[in-house]
Amino acid sequence: MSAAHKWVYQFREGSAKMRDLLGGKGAGAAEMTRAGMPVPPGFTITTEACRAYLAGGGKFPTGLWEQATAALKTLERKTGKKFGDPNNPLLVSVRSGAKFSMPGMMDTVLNLGLNEETTKGLTKLTKDERFALDARRRFIQMFGKTVMGIDGDKFEHALREARKKAGVKTDPELKPEHLRPLVKRFLDIYKDATRHEFPSDPAIQLRAAIEAVFKSWNTDRAKTYRRLERIPDDLGTAVNVQLMVFGNMGRTSGTGVAFTRNPITGKKELYGDYLANAQGEDVVAGVRDTEPIAALKRRLPKVYAEFEGYARKLEKHYRDVQDLEFTIERGTLYMLQTRSAKRTGEAAVNIAVDMVGERLITKRDAVARIEPRQLEQLLFPRVDPSAKVSALAKGVPASPGAASGGAVFDADTAVEWGKKGKAVILVRVETNPNDVHGMVEAKGILTQTGGTASHAALVARGMGRPCVVGASAIDVDVRKRMFSANGTTIKEGEEITIDGTTGEVYVGKVPTIEARSLNEHRAASAILRWADEFRRLEVWANADYPRDAVKARENGAQGVGLCRTEHMFMEQDRLPIVQAMIMATTTEDREKQLALLLPIQRGDFEGIFKAMAGLPVIIRLIDPPLHEFLPSLEELIRETTQLKETGKNAARLKRLEKIMARVEELHEANPMLGLRGVRLSILFPEITRMQVRAIMEAACDLRKRKVDARPEIMIPLAGTLAELHAVHQELKPVVEQVQKEKGQRVPYKFGTMIEIPRAALTAGEIATEAEFFSFGTNDLTQTTFGYSRDDAERHFIVRYLERKILPRNPFETIDENGVGRLMAIAVTEGRKTRPKMEIGICGEHGGDPDSIHLCHKLGLNYVSCSPFRVPVARLAAAQAAIGDTTSTQ
Repeated sequence: MSAAHKWVYQFREGSAKMRDLLGGKGAGAAEMTRAGMPVPPGFTITTEACRAYLAGGGKFPTGLWEQATAALKTLERKTGKKFGDPNNPLLVSVRSGAKFSMPGMMDTVLNLGLNEETTKGLTKLTKDERFALDARRRFIQMFGKTVMGIDGDKFEHALREARKKAGVKTDPELKPEHLRPLVKRFLDIYKDATRHEFPSDPAIQLRAAIEAVFKSWNTDRAKTYRRLERIPDDLGTAVNVQLMVFGNMGRTSGTGVAFTRNPITGKKELYGDYLANAQGEDVVAGVRDTEPIAALKRRLPKVYAEFEGYARKLEKHYRDVQDLEFTIERGTLYMLQTRSAKRTGEAAVNIAVDMVGERLITKRDAVARIEPRQLEQLLFPRVDPSAKVSALAKGVPASPGAASGGAVFDADTAVEWGKKGKAVILVRVETNPNDVHGMVEAKGILTQTGGTASHAALVARGMGRPCVVGASAIDVDVRKRMFSANGTTIKEGEEITIDGTTGEVYVGKVPTIEARSLNEHRAASAILRWADEFRRLEVWANADYPRDAVKARENGAQGVGLCRTEHMFMEQDRLPIVQAMIMATTTEDREKQLALLLPIQRGDFEGIFKAMAGLPVIIRLIDPPLHEFLPSLEELIRETTQLKETGKNAARLKRLEKIMARVEELHEANPMLGLRGVRLSILFPEITRMQVRAIMEAACDLRKRKVDARPEIMIPLAGTLAELHAVHQELKPVVEQVQKEKGQRVPYKFGTMIEIPRAALTAGEIATEAEFFSFGTNDLTQTTFGYSRDDAERHFIVRYLERKILPRNPFETIDENGVGRLMAIAVTEGRKTRPKMEIGICGEHGGDPDSIHLCHKLGLNYVSCSPFRVPVARLAAAQAAIGDTTSTQ
């Protein structure tokens, strides 16, 4: 890029439409400036500049620094203040601001421009030495921690010691005689850590702070957050340089963060935190206990009324709930930030439906803006109100849902224990961005301090983790790895329960109850009704048992896309029969055992058909290798060896040796690619003949009772037309025979699961035999990549994601370029042969929103997922249709 490239924009030059270039914070400040709101003047260094800096190995692109200093001169002219002038010093804040909100993930520096001389000048101007010294100690602390990477605990420890020596409990109580030695101590901490004096030149301070914000884009905490939120890594962050206004100048000053509606419940009310005589970081960092925003109404009613007016205006302008930051300096209100607010699932659906009612947004807007995971949050458990338990402590409810787990006191332990499968609750005095990786692993978060806009609250809400903040009754001792409250001590590993809906904390694991059905939820049911109006894709469910089918239908499923018959075989009452069938050495003996299984299977299918009356039910014939129904070889070797050594129970030893011989006979080097699926049907046709008879008898019996059963029989793992033809020819006579015996005609189909690349590539041929396709994308992914899922996820997928060898885990989201291309070929070729062919997807990908978007694009008829994810899939299918319409307009 040339030297003439524009890297810096004054706030008055930007707008909300320039979010990509100016980031959310810069675009918000620009839009409020254009609207005539009281925004402290400033300028934004673009996201392009950040990308150029990082790509250039940490060097400012040509012209950036010159444009920044020119913008600073403009700021000096506007304010009448000068950078580094001891008589009237200009002080600025330097803040990050990416396109997408990443609360607390990147860096901020306040009070920049202070040194020995400008601090004296600030004292003269304000006639308040305490304020000037406090501003300087904050600046040294933030600059040292944020820009130079000094351990923040060193400064906090010195601050605690200063309070202790002064005999006070809070920072505002420190007087000038306490702050002077504290500033000196902070400068010594800085020098000891960096081996340099603290920079006194404001220009050097500014350049270093801008670089620190750029670098913060690539910190581990920022990368973790982006991975969690699926934010691209190549966007970069903007840098906002803004005139400092001070909330720590006495009782008529203060700072706060407020939401235009309650971000937890969605109620239409101003909601947030206010701190008198404080700076903004005190609220966000959670280092001081806050007051509700209503406290501002009592303290400064005129300022509150002015702020309330701006809040209403901004919400109406953006047509969404806004997260607002403001500062009051000696009775004058300044608006610092506006952005779309993070909110809980409960709040998201309530707000969207209410805004439709208020004619702020359309139904289409409402459906499009609900994140699928927000809908999921409504399914979180809560503490059973009938449980006879009393709370150990109570804090501020920050993110809903109940969670139990062992208390841990640092993020690394949370990760270590979480990876081992242990449920943990992360307990901190307050969280900071370095705790994010632990918050990801934890089942819930509990903090001693902080309010509803603290780091812990914002991040937990975004993640959907239950969270309680500001539980001031608890005393957390991180070094001793324990906390105490009301005479009770909880040590690391001891179980606690938190309720992020009520703010209560309990000792031990407390009984919880499931969330109510979404059908009973006013707003959620409305969102889903509207979603159904927009979507083209049908949503079916995977159901192996009648109870699954009942839940699926309750959640709005339009069919069963996968019923796995082998899961029925694993039930304890029938497993011995299945094992006896496998142990049989002749077809005749196998058929005797299969005759015992027939009525059991028929009962299974009857229950599912009944629950799904009038809707299609796809039943997959037996798929896994037979040895999976027998004890593992390792278990058999261990037990037979033990019986031989002890000489006990000769009869059992003989039986186990017989089973072991069969297991060894069935043993395969690679069972996933061995004797399973369609191959089992060809070598052991008596098994699938029994299954098809059970399916058709159940359907005929129900139709006699006026229940509309609609079976679709799926042959798994077919790779060639010949395989499918052989099985079809074996099973079709069974279907016809049962209908003849029962005197009923049943609408049925035979189809196959496309889960081998060859099947996708020859789909046109296979469609001459198959009446429907269902993509088994788990196996299709394994066979396309040549990965074994379990081994890949255990050994290298995480490393591949970290190194960006893979953009996403292909077992969570369909690989569009590879697996997706095979699917596209199969859809196109299959429908050339059968123009109206029913094609869907089953398995875990069927509930993944991004995979659902791909299925919509490919023209599938339906997606099938877990019964519990049906509402999420309905929403995602609607959003795919809305996005498709928008992109073609």
